[in-house]
Amino acid sequence: MFRHTQLFLAFAATGCAVASTATLPTPHPAPVATPVTATVRPALGAGATSRPNADPFLSTYAPFASRATVIRNVNIYTGAGPLIRNGSILLEDGKIAAVGAAVTAPANAVIIDGEGKYVTPGLIDTHSHLGVYPAPSTAAHNDGNEATAPVTAHVWAEHSVWPQDPQFPRDLAGGTTTIQVLPGSANLIGGRSVVLKVVPSRSVQGMKFPGAPYGLKMACGENPKRVYASRGPATRMANVAGYRAAWIGAESYRRRWDAWLAKPEGDAPTRDLNNETLADVLRGNILVHNHCYQADEIMQMIDIAKEFGYQIRSFHHGVETYKIADVLAREGISASIWSDWGGFKMEALDGIKANVGLTHVAGARTIVHSDDASYSQRLNQEAAKSLAAARLAGLSISDEDAVRWITINAAWALGIDRQTGSLEVGKNADVVLWSANPLSVYARTEKVWIDGAMLFDRADAAQRWRTDFELGYVPNDGGRR
Repeated sequence: MFRHTQLFLAFAATGCAVASTATLPTPHPAPVATPVTATVRPALGAGATSRPNADPFLSTYAPFASRATVIRNVNIYTGAGPLIRNGSILLEDGKIAAVGAAVTAPANAVIIDGEGKYVTPGLIDTHSHLGVYPAPSTAAHNDGNEATAPVTAHVWAEHSVWPQDPQFPRDLAGGTTTIQVLPGSANLIGGRSVVLKVVPSRSVQGMKFPGAPYGLKMACGENPKRVYASRGPATRMANVAGYRAAWIGAESYRRRWDAWLAKPEGDAPTRDLNNETLADVLRGNILVHNHCYQADEIMQMIDIAKEFGYQIRSFHHGVETYKIADVLAREGISASIWSDWGGFKMEALDGIKANVGLTHVAGARTIVHSDDASYSQRLNQEAAKSLAAARLAGLSISDEDAVRWITINAAWALGIDRQTGSLEVGKNADVVLWSANPLSVYARTEKVWIDGAMLFDRADAAQRWRTDFELGYVPNDGGRR
């Protein structure tokens, strides 16, 4: 009975409390649902992504100050047509503004009377090692061959270029305005080349030809065999196996990255600098420059290119291109070759002086290159020697064609023929004024312009480019340091 009475009183007290609003407790706020935040993947930095045609080392080249200039009363090898006798050319705003029998000079133009001399496009060397094998030749500056593995596609020649190489101003003084600097030929695949304007700069980026495609240096034959004889490849068949293995890996890498870039889900593949360069060759973004001497090996390299779907842009040295020049013409592959080198090793045994001429008349795009710091200063004489040998062999080749071997044909091999290599309206004003026909051994450069800026004037020794290396020792109060 007592228990029931307690329960009743407790219920009544509870009921009174509910009925009395004055004693209601402060209500707790209703819980707020926390929104679910999606996990945001951080954007990949440029260094984590393998993108086609990427260039983390962009050109910083800027044309030097120029003035509108008319060169009159000169014989002009345009690189694009017949010799223009007693013609004129206008350089304005860094470009070729007019060329022909006569041009209209702007009011503020500098007028140069050529006095019957000769004008050509700036000369172009497709095979140079300036900067990576600079002068003076020392072990400390021996940076052209990364001879540590048969395939070193991950290295870039520009990272070895020393802009203070005193050979650069000597190239400019010889009329050479553009060069391709390549790694050496120790390896099956030696790395990327770089195209440079021959201009003073504190950095290699300041010399880089804007927009020029990279090249890939490959080498076949004796050099890789000799360098890797104890490690392999030690035979030509191992050379070929090495190329094929490299391209197989690159093709797999290209497919993985192309798929991920098209649909970037999940973790990106891991970058591999070696395969990254080769993948861009397979995409057509990097031009292949292949060191190769013998005709049979050139044919094999063409077969390998067809197997993996890439195009060879130029065979370099090619002392036997005269044997298969029709094949090069059919395949659209240029020949960057010497004027008269041959016989200095077994694979060069069949080199002949008429090689350039025979390759040219067979229809292949022919180029005279240097592979030598001295020859690069005298490309006009190298072309002249080739022309003389061709004519001695009974071949009919014009002076205009010989000039093309060191101008527009070379520009095509480097992928810059829309910008330079010929004196056509709208192209870069890369121009050389010669004292005589440049195919004469007596001809000397008088003035050289790059993008319309006169960077060499033989009559003004005070303004000539001298590298820091050539400035010499400057004493200071504290003596030698």
